[in-house]
Amino acid sequence: MTETQSQEPGTSERPNLGAYNEPSTGGEAIVPDDVREALKAVVDPEIGLDIVNLGLIYNVDVHENNIKVEMTLTGPGCPVGPMLQSQVYGICAGWPGARNVQVDLVWSPPWDPRAMASEEAKDVLGIW
Repeated sequence: MTETQSQEPGTSERPNLGAYNEPSTGGEAIVPDDVREALKAVVDPEIGLDIVNLGLIYNVDVHENNIKVEMTLTGPGCPVGPMLQSQVYGICAGWPGARNVQVDLVWSPPWDPRAMASEEAKDVLGIW
């Protein structure tokens, strides 16, 4: 069974997306791959890599502009977990046309960088 936690941070402040360009607000549907790309702006400060390339984003689901993200952390006691979850929520909630946002922490399967991280992340982490 999958454990989940949902978080809706008390702040509506949107994180700085850097060079990321938002989609137009012309009533376009939200595309999961675009959300995943935007989430690359969230960097794990302990590792120095973005959470997408680390393989911490397990799923992005969009239905009628409601966004649900399933993510994990490097470990259950990750001290920056609440910050990462809040940043993911902020990016999704600030998306043009987003209705409801849900960010769930899941622990199954456990994060394994050898199987889940991108080749770039594995190189930085020294995993060959």
